[in-house]
Amino acid sequence: MFSREKVSQLVAEFIATFTLVSVILGVSTRSTFPFFVAAGAGLTAGLMVVLLGAVSGAHANPAITFGLWSKQLIKTNQAVAYIVAQVLGGVVALGAYQYLINTTINRPSQNFDWRVFTAEAIGAGIFGFGVAAAVNLKLKGGVQGAAVGVALMLGILVASIASNGLINPAVAVGVDSIGWDYIVGPLVGALVGMQLYGAVFETKKKSVLQSIFGKK
Repeated sequence: MFSREKVSQLVAEFIATFTLVSVILGVSTRSTFPFFVAAGAGLTAGLMVVLLGAVSGAHANPAITFGLWSKQLIKTNQAVAYIVAQVLGGVVALGAYQYLINTTINRPSQNFDWRVFTAEAIGAGIFGFGVAAAVNLKLKGGVQGAAVGVALMLGILVASIASNGLINPAVAVGVDSIGWDYIVGPLVGALVGMQLYGAVFETKKKSVLQSIFGKK
């Protein structure tokens, strides 16, 4: 069954994702300028890494979890549990937001768009690349959190050229913007970004991402 450590990890992922989605919802409904959404998301991600990184890694993003799983830095059952906790965090954040504003968000269904898919993949690729670089350089504490937050911010800004700039399937669920382009795009992008850094720049194969997103 679940040990206290495993429960703590899942709760940490839930809290990190819930907070991230709540911030994005709060900012995006008050400003259409992508910079403010990206800045809010980046600050939140950086803070979560500092506060909860030692517990679960504070992935708060199924794309990051998927990338780690592909590098065999996280077991399959743990990756699945993390993703469930992250999606649940996004769903609860959406429910809480709709309750607080006393309005239901009804977004029109959208057809798959290759431009959106590509934008989400590129943005997530930048984020995944930045995460891999920050950990490989052995940045610590607030510096590491800042690096991850800035990487997320830049990824969102680039993705927002042709999409909503989510680069996170759990956020897509949380803001009710569900589509294959917003779900699969970030998964592919984060995977490519991490693998690219590992293949070209990684100095110690076994250390990449482990200090922040994987078990030592």
